[in-house]
Amino acid sequence: MEKHELTRGLSVGPQITAEDIDTLAAAGFRSIICNRPDAEGADQPNHDEIARAASAKGLEFRYIPVTPGMVTEADAEQFASALTTLPGPTFAYCRTGTRSTTLWSLSQANDRPLTEILARTKATGYDMNGVARRIANGGKTPTDTADAKFQIVIVGAGAGGIAVASSLKARRADLEIAIIDPADIHYYQPGWTMVGGGIFEPAQTAKTMGSLIPHGVKWIKAAVAAFEPENNAIILDGCRVVKYDRLVVCPGLKLDWAGIEGLEETLGRNGVTSNYRYDLAPYTWQLVSSMKEGRALFTQPPMPIKCAGAPQKAMYLSGDAWFKRGVLNKIDIQFMNAGGVLFGVKDYVPALMKYVEKYDATLNFFHKLVAVDGQAKTATFEVTKPETETQTITTEFDMIHVVPPQTAPDFIRVSPLADAAGWVDVDQATLRHKTYDNIWSLGDVMNAPNAKTAAAARKQAPTVAENIMSDLMGKSAHAQYDGYGSCPLTVERGKIVLAEFAYGGVLKPSFPKWLLDGTQPTRAAWFLKEKLLPPIYWKAMLRGHEWMAKPEPLSAKSE
Repeated sequence: MEKHELTRGLSVGPQITAEDIDTLAAAGFRSIICNRPDAEGADQPNHDEIARAASAKGLEFRYIPVTPGMVTEADAEQFASALTTLPGPTFAYCRTGTRSTTLWSLSQANDRPLTEILARTKATGYDMNGVARRIANGGKTPTDTADAKFQIVIVGAGAGGIAVASSLKARRADLEIAIIDPADIHYYQPGWTMVGGGIFEPAQTAKTMGSLIPHGVKWIKAAVAAFEPENNAIILDGCRVVKYDRLVVCPGLKLDWAGIEGLEETLGRNGVTSNYRYDLAPYTWQLVSSMKEGRALFTQPPMPIKCAGAPQKAMYLSGDAWFKRGVLNKIDIQFMNAGGVLFGVKDYVPALMKYVEKYDATLNFFHKLVAVDGQAKTATFEVTKPETETQTITTEFDMIHVVPPQTAPDFIRVSPLADAAGWVDVDQATLRHKTYDNIWSLGDVMNAPNAKTAAAARKQAPTVAENIMSDLMGKSAHAQYDGYGSCPLTVERGKIVLAEFAYGGVLKPSFPKWLLDGTQPTRAAWFLKEKLLPPIYWKAMLRGHEWMAKPEPLSAKSE
């Protein structure tokens, strides 16, 4: 683990794990401050996990969460107060250590010369010049000048962001493009369902981000704090400013673990798991492979969520494992869905129902998970059926697979780019922002009424790239996205119902029906999805392929 000493009483560093507490205790630290809000990253332990580990070693713990780039004077005062009341020495952490260092710098502004603050932070590897400018400017970050400027800036290096960068570079190699993303690791998140089903190993779903950034594209390893679209400016964590001619916004969405009472305190133990987190998917398989009897709950929150088929895929793969081990008749499977249907496109429901019946699963619609008590092994649901009053029920479990509520990231929801619900507001065909004509968006964060899947991003990326190229040449948009999405629903090991559809639930199959009927479980779909797609995914990232997709032309009238 990394730790950088700012003073004799304070060191800072990146995100730690519960296992790092032993190292800190052995080094003489007596207290810990967490400055990172929970659920910022898919592989991030929540603060309760760290607090429990610290308490077990006799270290005091303080939680002072700060949104990247939004450090306030009140935050700095709270940090300073913690330093004076906690036993020292103290270790403070966030995602990289930048927020903790920023808090210390602002808290020391009246007690230490600016030159000393900058020198100390620079010596530990943190550049606080942005904070110095902010202090000199009365607490605001001026955006009339920039630390860097690019023709095209892409926020988010997930499937959509890297695919757009690759697609743009394939069209014009000399474009000045930057991708902004703080993550060190890029995850193939669809693979986590397979990890939870005992099919993939976790390492198969992760690659270093640096190995996937397209050649010639600048990677700015930082978090976005705010947008100023009127000035074509982005403010980063640490108060740096990046300017752009054109902007692509695709940072994904936020998993709101805190939206379910008691969930964060019990994740990864007491039979509570989720395939929506890298470090928890193996625990899902541990529970499934060891379970011989009892009740297993599988939850699905209200839409929108990414990969709407993933909640029930966890149920199908678990049921298949129990069926093959001969213990299925002793396990009570309950699917608790906040929605009112098994799947939103009715053509695929009959095939799925055959497996619901095979695994003897009970479907409970309009059941929204609101609380989990891990020690008592109970889950509480709000039941809101049409034309009935909302009721609250509590159900016991031996295992529960939880899919958390999902929202747009905080820095998107509070930005000028967002609609009333917090998602980036775009035209659903061209994916151009409805207000700012030099901004585009794709992936899970935008508000087009499509399924939030990697397959959707595969189609959206060339559409965005093509329309940006048209804009650079002074032409109107000539490519459109038809709402294509795909949910490969793994119903048993070796078989998939390959759901493919566009806006309005219109079927949009990739293959002729005589070759592959997506409405029926097939082994051919399994081979395409689980054997071919992951390698193609990484290859497309690395080499800038077009993701096997060509944008549809707009009508002649549109041109």
